[in-house]
Amino acid sequence: MKNKPDDRRDNVDKIQENISNTIENCHRTSETIEKTDDEENKKVLEEKNERRKESIDGMKSEIRDEAIDKKNGYK
Repeated sequence: MKNKPDDRRDNVDKIQENISNTIENCHRTSETIEKTDDEENKKVLEEKNERRKESIDGMKSEIRDEAIDKKNGYK
């Protein structure tokens, strides 16, 4: 059985989709934070959103790298 070759042509699109999904999750969580009176739950959700924001920064960096590689023909 042969390994599949690394096909990175759609990595930028996949990463962008992940960024969009993460932003949407962040917005939904922010709405939940506004509606809850449970301070412990608010804290947990705020921490989760903070991790999401850090993740988005990492994905944006990754998308830049992938876009450059794509432009250069993945050499």
